[in-house]
Amino acid sequence: MHYISTRGHPERRKFCEILLEGLAPDGGLYVPEVYPRLDDATLDRWRGLSYPVLAFEILSLYIDDIPPADLKAICAKTYRPEVFGTARIAPVRTLESGLHVAELSNGPTLAFKDMAMQLLGNLLEYELARRGVELNILGATSGDTGSAAEYAMRGKKGIRVFMMSPHGRMSAFQQAQMFSLQDDNIHNIAIEGVFDDCQDIVKAVSGDADFKRRHRIGAVNSINWARLVAQVVYYFSAYFQVTEENSSEVDFAVPSGNFGNVCAGHVARMMGLPISRLVIATNENDVLDEFFRTGVYRVRGRADTYETSSPSMDISKASNLERFVFDLLGRDASRTRSLFDDQLRESGSFDLSGDPAFGKAADHFGFRSGKSTHADRLQTIRDTWHRFNAVIDPHTADGVKVAREHSVSDVPMIVLETALPVKFAGTIREALGREPDRPQRFDGIEDLPRRFKLLSADAQTVKTYIAETLQAC
Repeated sequence: MHYISTRGHPERRKFCEILLEGLAPDGGLYVPEVYPRLDDATLDRWRGLSYPVLAFEILSLYIDDIPPADLKAICAKTYRPEVFGTARIAPVRTLESGLHVAELSNGPTLAFKDMAMQLLGNLLEYELARRGVELNILGATSGDTGSAAEYAMRGKKGIRVFMMSPHGRMSAFQQAQMFSLQDDNIHNIAIEGVFDDCQDIVKAVSGDADFKRRHRIGAVNSINWARLVAQVVYYFSAYFQVTEENSSEVDFAVPSGNFGNVCAGHVARMMGLPISRLVIATNENDVLDEFFRTGVYRVRGRADTYETSSPSMDISKASNLERFVFDLLGRDASRTRSLFDDQLRESGSFDLSGDPAFGKAADHFGFRSGKSTHADRLQTIRDTWHRFNAVIDPHTADGVKVAREHSVSDVPMIVLETALPVKFAGTIREALGREPDRPQRFDGIEDLPRRFKLLSADAQTVKTYIAETLQAC
């Protein structure tokens, strides 16, 4: 299996090369040359497999430069009950008739990002040891990616993490999870701006080939293909849990900001998993809902990026959308580059509404979308508590709200859980007048000492800080 850039860079790469790289040299995102297609016999064989074995089977289709025995051991090491709290790893529970929730938040940081980040940490440690080199990870987070990355990488040999987050725009619990870590290889950077500023800095640094090479900069955001392909696994796992045979189709509703989670669903569908529709749920920052409704992709500026009660989706520039648009346009790298490089840089938007290809987003690729507001998520949290005695976090509530709007009789709808409610206690208190349950290991986390660096939203400032920090190590 080889990987190519969405923007047409001529070099084809193997998995372990792109594992350490992040963006392609031309600023594009790596995608496989082809999506492996599965037959019924394979789906039948995969039914009933344990999660780590299923992960190995799926990842083996995309990774052929790690010996199978080593890859199987990495999957077994990653997906353990001791890490995820249950042998099922990602169990699916029924909320109401036809509506299910895939529990993806039982990992170390109580968010779905653990599902891929724990694997990525083990893959990186393995490959760096094999090469005898080190890696300095630069990431951006709107909340959950940062803590998931740091908990996955803390103490890992040969890895340092520089994680940027928008100053003051995460929940108190999310901030405490990240800033309370005192590990020598973890460096938190609070950026004076919004998440998209952090994301832009990651791309700017990754685009500086000399700096990236000299300081061995890598990425753990969902621009890293390894994270995305790890997320493909739980789509298959959830499908097998709610169906009995491969002739059954399902829908997925996915709370989305950066398009990484739902892009994994797109990959699963391209592989032949019987997904009828992929329903995107956004909050008030509805750039993705606008695109899938109208064909207009319009990036918002800082002033138009709202601070909401589902803060992990306070994103107005969906980096992973480029992977899907590449497929939507028939894998035309020249057009993809024109849209995401030229047009976005010049005007901050592009318009596919008049392009015949845009209709395929719904008709051929199964995408739908919807939007949820603060009032909507409060009502959904209350309704879920009163009717089902279950507390869901604000992002999952966005997913449930939009899922119900798109529900079709006789087609199971699976909402992908985003995080446990304790990470957003303020909104839960507002909705229910009670505190969410808290795992004992996180008691008092908000009172722990914090360590972070406050920097301006400037790529050069961040590069200087990284260089000075590495020089002092």
